[in-house]
Parts: sequence; structure tokens; C-alpha cells
Amino acid sequence: MSAPVRAATADDVDAVMAIERASFPTDAWSEPAMRETFASGDAFVAEDERGVVGYAAVLAPPGSGDADVLTIAVDEAHRGEGTGAALLRRMLATAAERGAQRVFLEVRADNPVAQALYASRGFGVVGRRPRYYQPDGVDAIVMRLDLERTR
Repeated sequence: MSAPVRAATADDVDAVMAIERASFPTDAWSEPAMRETFASGDAFVAEDERGVVGYAAVLAPPGSGDADVLTIAVDEAHRGEGTGAALLRRMLATAAERGAQRVFLEVRADNPVAQALYASRGFGVVGRRPRYYQPDGVDAIVMRLDLERTR
């Protein structure tokens, strides 16, 4: 069962950074970048009695028509519980509420589990960015979801 999702606060950043560094050891976001993203009000955490077990952030400026999934991760011990899907649903709902018609994201080419999650929610591949993730030199798969088709 997935953990409940709520709006993130600055108090969540320490727990989020622990998950971030464990999930992305070679290309984790910096703590200042995470704090800035969380201060924007477009970040969410999944939390249960164990504490924060996942997080996500979306960029969805009102009226722009486009939104971007900025980041999403679930603590390794809690994967497979539906938490990633719950976080993604919350981001998509936020984007839709702000008038987005399309949602974009980049996902590592070597992460088939994440690619499958996005595909299962209607995202399709629209491009590839060679050597996008550094320092590993891993390609990014660019995916897009047309929200009009999913409403």
C-alpha cells in the first residue's frame, strides 16, 4: 500500500536528501537546489509512520500549457508499494489544475522500472538526449503525456 502524499515543506529536505543521495549516488541534486525547489510549493512527499519514504517535484507554471516532472524517487526499501505511482498522480493532478496540456520528463535510459511506470500512465517516448546524465554519460529518454487525452 502506498504512503499518503502531502505537500512538502522545508522541514522535509533532510529526509529527502537522504533518499536522493541513495537513489542517485553519482548525480544527486544539491541540497540548495532541492531546498529551492521545495520552497516553490511544487514538491510533494510520501510519508507514513516510518517517515518520508518518497518525494517528487513538478514545474507547472499556471497558464503555460506545459509542465515538467523535475524529480521523483522512493526509498529503496519501500519501492513496489505504489508510492511512486501516487506521487506521479499528485504531480499530474497539480499540472492539470494549473492548465497544463502536456507533461514532459526525462528518465535515465538504464532505468526500465521508471520507464515502465511512466508508460503505464500514458507517457510516450518523444526523444533521446545522449549522455544527458553526468558523470555517468547515460542517455535520457524524453517522454511526454498529453493530459487532454487522459481526462
